Amino acid sequence: MFIDKAKIYLVAGFGGDGAVSFLREKCVEYGGPNGGNGGRGGSIYFVAKRGMDTLGHYRHAIKVKAEGGDKGHKKNSFGRAGKDVYLEVPIGTVLLTLDGNVLADLSKEGDTYLACKGGRGGRGNSCFASSTNRSPHTAENGSPGETMTLVMELKLLADVGLVGLPSVGKSTLLSVVSNARPKTAEYHFTTLEPMLGAVRLSDTESFVMADLPGLIEGASQGRGLGMIFLRHIERCRVIIHVVDISREEQDSFEQFEKINKELETYKLDLLKRPMLIAINKIDCEGVEDKIRDFKSKIEAKYGDKYKMFEISAIAKKGIKPLIRSAYDLVQTTPKFVLYNPEKSQEVLYDAAELAKPKFKIMLLSPNHYRVEGEKVVKAYRLINHKTDEGMMKLLSYLNSLGVDDELRKLGARDGSSVIIDDFEFEYYN
Repeated sequence: MFIDKAKIYLVAGFGGDGAVSFLREKCVEYGGPNGGNGGRGGSIYFVAKRGMDTLGHYRHAIKVKAEGGDKGHKKNSFGRAGKDVYLEVPIGTVLLTLDGNVLADLSKEGDTYLACKGGRGGRGNSCFASSTNRSPHTAENGSPGETMTLVMELKLLADVGLVGLPSVGKSTLLSVVSNARPKTAEYHFTTLEPMLGAVRLSDTESFVMADLPGLIEGASQGRGLGMIFLRHIERCRVIIHVVDISREEQDSFEQFEKINKELETYKLDLLKRPMLIAINKIDCEGVEDKIRDFKSKIEAKYGDKYKMFEISAIAKKGIKPLIRSAYDLVQTTPKFVLYNPEKSQEVLYDAAELAKPKFKIMLLSPNHYRVEGEKVVKAYRLINHKTDEGMMKLLSYLNSLGVDDELRKLGARDGSSVIIDDFEFEYYN
């Protein structure tokens, strides 16, 4: 089954905690601290790999979690780092946030994107030794890894895209000019998923063609299969619009206009790309007048904007001039940039304000307070408050920020409860 969109939740690994240890060996008179650092947590990467053509591997993948780092050990031994996770995706995969912002476009083999970075390992007590504290009994906790939910979208890497109404002969044309073998039949929506084929003109001339499921009026708003697969034409440099000239119940020019309207309504200015018109099924009886009428209407409205070719895909008539023209356009048309990263604007910050973590205190109930702030919580998580020395370090850090002063202003009394993240303690002035 062709899967071209998937959502996934990523969790990078926790960093390992630092160790508290002291040198204890025979004949060593003064054993100092020798607690090692914890290992970093595993990160999660996306890698574009050739040979994959769908996102089917991630159809049921709800959550991917990287390995955490090991704790530090004595004798200044560092903990083992967590293994990184490399998620392989097809070439042409675009990674987006839930609100549609593009994170990365993996359009070449080997393109790699770091989606979630593993947490930093905590420092062991040997890192905190100083001239005034030669025997520190505290170490840092490892920091948590990054988490995020993102969307993967596959946009096929094709040079030429075939568009048109259902059953106009797109699949037949692709099967005639390439090595692809799409399903063909005389009913609407025979093609239920995009098909790729390599078109070879000579040993040194070739390009990739994509057959997209038939569009209908309203496709860009979600009708039919169009909205699902329109994204696959975004990378195409040249568009071949296939028109079935044999249809008696439909005016070919009106249908051509309707499909072009859908392409115009869709994003990325699809109608600004070179387009060739393939007038298909010319071997049917009584179509000569229809061909002349269609051509005259195109020329009357668009002049020489569109180059038209009379073909019969099933009889293999008029195919070579069409393919040659498409190849020539591919060679002269630059690749369209799908995403333009916004240029960063220079912003001036006050260094003193940046250095001072922001916090706010919320009154949950009488004598019950919560200290909030991203930097405050992050610093708290690094401090091992399970030891007396660690607890003193935490209280000293909060006092340096002015948390004590703010609690007094809010009316905190001795014995009031204060919560930071998942830790609750009693306040004393």
